[in-house]
Amino acid sequence: MKIRRISSGGVFEAKVGYCRAVAANGFVFVAGTCAQGDDVPKDIVGQCRSSLDAIGKALAEAGSSFADVVRVNYYLPDMQEFELCWPLLVETFGPNPPAATVIECNLITPEDRIEIEVTAVLPE
Repeated sequence: MKIRRISSGGVFEAKVGYCRAVAANGFVFVAGTCAQGDDVPKDIVGQCRSSLDAIGKALAEAGSSFADVVRVNYYLPDMQEFELCWPLLVETFGPNPPAATVIECNLITPEDRIEIEVTAVLPE
């Protein structure tokens, strides 16, 4: 089995010892992803968009896309904010919605409003 590791070069990858995504055995596993960049939005919708952008780049580098996502996990410190993200998620996944789980929990920093983790298949 060939394993391909995809790094975003993010700060926490080196600190924690992980990579943004791993492609293996016909799947792409994208690590939990919070908002990225120097100017992280403070609101949950902006952070959700930033997370999805980073995930989209990792999926594309692996040869996959949001249309190939079969599983998504959302992690939020405040479940009441999640509904604000729904329109963006419907737009992102369109007619190909994945199986999903939402968990309320603490995130790596108190400023983080959402973390998103996905599993996708590699198209044949």
